[in-house]
Amino acid sequence: MVTAKFAILAALRNNWAMTFALRLGLLLAILPLPAMGQEPASLAVERAAVAMQPGDHRWADDPSLPGPVSIVVSVPMQMAFVYRGDRLIGATTVSTGKPGKMTPIGEYTILQKRPFHRSNLYNNAPMPFMQRLTWDGVALHAGNLPGFPASHGCIRIPTAFARKLFEATQLGGQVAVVNDVIAFPAYRPADAAPQLSVNAVAALASRDDRVSIGTGHDAPH
Repeated sequence: MVTAKFAILAALRNNWAMTFALRLGLLLAILPLPAMGQEPASLAVERAAVAMQPGDHRWADDPSLPGPVSIVVSVPMQMAFVYRGDRLIGATTVSTGKPGKMTPIGEYTILQKRPFHRSNLYNNAPMPFMQRLTWDGVALHAGNLPGFPASHGCIRIPTAFARKLFEATQLGGQVAVVNDVIAFPAYRPADAAPQLSVNAVAALASRDDRVSIGTGHDAPH
């Protein structure tokens, strides 16, 4: 009798423990998780980038984040990643320079910004939301993305993404063009970045389309 009684009590305790665990699980499932338990926006952008097809992009900027906006373009991936500080805020497919006109690898700063520009090197081709990286024909701008390197050296990006990027960047902003595959782009290491002095940025601003029409011997192409 005693053994049977303890067996019944043990079964009841086990059933209660199971019921409590189920209720606790359901409660946790419907309660909002704390912010630190949610997937960071940068990881969501990284995850979206994995499945991108030509022309796809993802933008998740948070202007409250500290740090300047910078860009990393991976030529072998045909992708660009945008950071605010060390956090990934955007990713997009790109089209860089085709063979014979390859986009040069290196560290650049944004020299000029024009919401609309036409090339005087290549048949007056439109270059919406142009952000100049060199004075001899390399820039970020909206354009066709066929899924492979096809430009004359510029970095083409989707129009909607180009517009958002144009609004987020500043003259003197860092742009790195790399020949590497970026395996984990969500968090950018704090690399040394080229810096322009206040006077240099002011000089660039004086050449910007918002201030001048950019004519003369040194006019951009």
